[in-house]
Amino acid sequence: MSEIQHLTKKLNQFIDERNWGPSQTPKDLAISISIEAAELLEDFQWISSEEAVEKNGENIREEIADVLIYSLMLCSKLDLDVKEIIEEKMVKNARKYPVPVKK
Repeated sequence: MSEIQHLTKKLNQFIDERNWGPSQTPKDLAISISIEAAELLEDFQWISSEEAVEKNGENIREEIADVLIYSLMLCSKLDLDVKEIIEEKMVKNARKYPVPVKK
């Protein structure tokens, strides 16, 4: 079992123990990803990246974790393999954005 699969299993167990599963629909998980990403943006609003990290480092870590948790839960609900979909997207990105040829 990969580390991502192990982590997803732990997250699913956490959710099951609290009976949160029924409320975690794909739509609601997608909404939650967007909300948490917006909360992450707030930590950077109106200040430099360096200042944001210095001032809001702990909250930045927590918001990134929230985005990743909801993303893993959405993949789990949709029965998507995280490694597979990332690798597929990287192949598409490589075709779309090829490495510039050096002259």
